[in-house]
Amino acid sequence: MKVTRRATELRARGVDVVDFGAGEPDFSSPAVAVEAARRALADGFTKYTPSSGIPKLREALAERYHRDYGSPWQGGDVLVSVGGKAALFELALALCDEGGEVVLPSPCWVSFPEQIRLAGAEPVLVPTAPEDGFRIHAEPLIEALSDRTRAVLVNSPSNPSGGMIEAADLRRLVAACAERGVLVIADETYERFVYEGAHASVATLASEFPETVVLVGSFSKTYAMTGWRLGYAFGPRSVLGPVADIQSHVTSNPTSFAMMGALAALREAEPDVVRMIAAYRERREFLIPRLNEVPGFSCRPPSGAFYAFPHVAEAFEEGRRGSVAFAEALLEEAAVAVVPGAAFGADDHIRISFACSTETLEKGLARMSELLAGARA
Repeated sequence: MKVTRRATELRARGVDVVDFGAGEPDFSSPAVAVEAARRALADGFTKYTPSSGIPKLREALAERYHRDYGSPWQGGDVLVSVGGKAALFELALALCDEGGEVVLPSPCWVSFPEQIRLAGAEPVLVPTAPEDGFRIHAEPLIEALSDRTRAVLVNSPSNPSGGMIEAADLRRLVAACAERGVLVIADETYERFVYEGAHASVATLASEFPETVVLVGSFSKTYAMTGWRLGYAFGPRSVLGPVADIQSHVTSNPTSFAMMGALAALREAEPDVVRMIAAYRERREFLIPRLNEVPGFSCRPPSGAFYAFPHVAEAFEEGRRGSVAFAEALLEEAAVAVVPGAAFGADDHIRISFACSTETLEKGLARMSELLAGARA
């Protein structure tokens, strides 16, 4: 956030800042979603709805996951939330207590550990390795389980690393957690952003382990609807019941007309999604070879999501050691905004979003290369 604030200050002074920080698609929301929301507003669909979301959207989500993954969930097994972040936090509040633990792979999205702590529990971080693309393996997570474990939280594809869990590892993890009465929460926000291998979804295991798996998703990334604030969660009613109670007190229902837009996106925006994913794939193929040409950078291609997570410790020097100081130097001296890896628990790395045009990527890469090559001269 410090880097973000400084980038805003520089822009206000007229500095041309290249922003690689945003975890936000640079595409417009699907026209069908915008029109459906506009129509709902014009029709007066602006009142309270059921706090867990409108039935039509819940049923459409259940149909989509049954079609794609064979899940058994019905409309009553899904809760629509004010963004995926709200669903995750409400799950933490429903499941966690003082002395409890939640196991999760690291590096991880910045809000995961803080949500767990805010709910009174402790995050147990299990490292993943850049050498194998930050792949999420079952055994280290299973070994981290204890009698205090309330849940295992897996984000695949991962923000920030793009690391993924394979189907065999996911099954092994879920089976082990089922034996111990521990929930597996899968944040599948980036499920459509897969470039190597195939996405392994807990939805495929919901029939076999109905009381163990919880899935969280979002409209933000897949449909470029970040500002609409719509997410959702599937899971056993024994879990989603308390989550729904919490949501009813915290936010009430998600925005009524936004849900109508999301329903249209779910039903009609697949061509938009396909075009966006193809563009991200092209950007990834453009970016990664060039990142490896930047002095001091080393980066494996991410398997999923839309972030590169290069190792940059070789580019550290006096005055810019550590990812925060390094990110500040890139911003002040090259006008390039990145996210320090320290925010995710990986201080030798930075996160670079490729949710921007190829031209923007090229400009930012040139600036970083020039700065770091000059420092080494």
